[in-house]
Amino acid sequence: MKEKIKIYSTPTCSACYVLKMFLKEHNIDFQEIDVSQDEKAREEIIERSGKIEVPIIEIDDEIVVGFDKKEICRLLNIKE
Repeated sequence: MKEKIKIYSTPTCSACYVLKMFLKEHNIDFQEIDVSQDEKAREEIIERSGKIEVPIIEIDDEIVVGFDKKEICRLLNIKE
């Protein structure tokens, strides 16, 4: 089954940029949600993650806060 991936980010977040480049390098499709523009999505992800920071990546129903490369690789079955 192919994972559903969402990245909650802001345009000025350097870690968000690095995360998106990492996923693109591995040919992984994702949906990007700009929480600086989408207030509803921002409130929802803060409630789900308990964090007010970006990036937050949602892989299926798993939430990873920050660019935790090791955890993201584990969830996506990518060799580091």
